[in-house]
Amino acid sequence: MMNRISEDQLEHEALLHLRKLGYSRIFGPDIAPETITAERKSYADVILIDRLRSAITDLNPDIPEEAWEDALTKILRLDSPDLMVNNRQFHDWLVNGVPVEYRAGDGRVKGDTVTLIDFEHPKMNEFLAVNQFTVIEENHNRRPDIVLFVNGLPIGVIELKNPADEHATVRTAFQQFQTYMDQIPSLFHYNQILIISDGLEARARTISSDWERFMPWKTIDGEELAPSVMPQMTVLFDGMLQIDRLLDLIRHFIVYEGDGVRVIKSFYRLDIEG
Repeated sequence: MMNRISEDQLEHEALLHLRKLGYSRIFGPDIAPETITAERKSYADVILIDRLRSAITDLNPDIPEEAWEDALTKILRLDSPDLMVNNRQFHDWLVNGVPVEYRAGDGRVKGDTVTLIDFEHPKMNEFLAVNQFTVIEENHNRRPDIVLFVNGLPIGVIELKNPADEHATVRTAFQQFQTYMDQIPSLFHYNQILIISDGLEARARTISSDWERFMPWKTIDGEELAPSVMPQMTVLFDGMLQIDRLLDLIRHFIVYEGDGVRVIKSFYRLDIEG
């Protein structure tokens, strides 16, 4: 049955599954620049800025507006030429908040942090799956299959391959990610997880992982291994992408090693490491 499913059908099934897990779905061209419902001024914009601004406003009611805008500016202007340096900086802000300063009512300069995600209450955040999200950077035009956003931040990318095409495998999906990171790196400044699947196989890892470290997810509940007959994509989506579990992974199980240049970013989870 699986070998009769096209890549478009696989994408549709993935989006339906994500919807069941609590993600809203938007078709990328519907929010593209110059459309009536545009949420991006340019195809180079990888953050859904109005959604992020709304989340910051809701999550930080006791911080003044100028501090909100300062945090937004910092997020949008990650300026290292090194992708991993930017990614590491953003992860720190995502987990711990963006440091800001502002003048309090008594005239003193006060230091504070702007929260980007409510980790304690997952349903207070907005989870969005956008398919066919075109990014243009340095004349490179690329369109990942599905981008996962939390509060307007592109924290995940899913690349799917046609299970009926013997040349379109999860390995070619992995190679596609290498092209994306080279040609549209700004999308990956904010990335926390990469997922590849051909409908049968499904693997996940992070932006610094080589092919050998892309691994299947092994459990749905975190306690027992999923039956071997269960499709890997089902196990991975249900085991990793449920909204509370995804936030737990981002907060507690993404670590950085190294000197900031040759950094290895990886999950330390029994269910993926085996």
